[in-house]
Amino acid sequence: MPAFLMADGKKIPNATMGEAQAKVTKEAFGDLRIYFEGATDQIKSMTAGSLRLKAGMSPHPPHEHPEEEFMVITEGTGEIFCDGKTVKVGPGSMMYCGANKSHGIRNTGKSSLLFYFYKWKA
Repeated sequence: MPAFLMADGKKIPNATMGEAQAKVTKEAFGDLRIYFEGATDQIKSMTAGSLRLKAGMSPHPPHEHPEEEFMVITEGTGEIFCDGKTVKVGPGSMMYCGANKSHGIRNTGKSSLLFYFYKWKA
């Protein structure tokens, strides 16, 4: 079963998928997986994915976008920059960042950092 990428205006179906079924993109900074992307019953657009970030890396400089976002750290250690503050994070840490607020993540550990993210526009 492939990742659910609903670009044709259809809603994301009810489903469960494992890491192997997500759409993976191999980047220089790590492996990006998209599990679901599209509209839901209550959200105009939703993206749910994960990033296994290599040691010492950041996917990009702090940035802003119109979606709200949660990040959940499940493995490794790093720093999250959110709305002017930098916080050390590890497994069990969670970030929420509102729309159009500057945020970013950096792996400060010696092994990979895995986080899951959820972005949406209502």
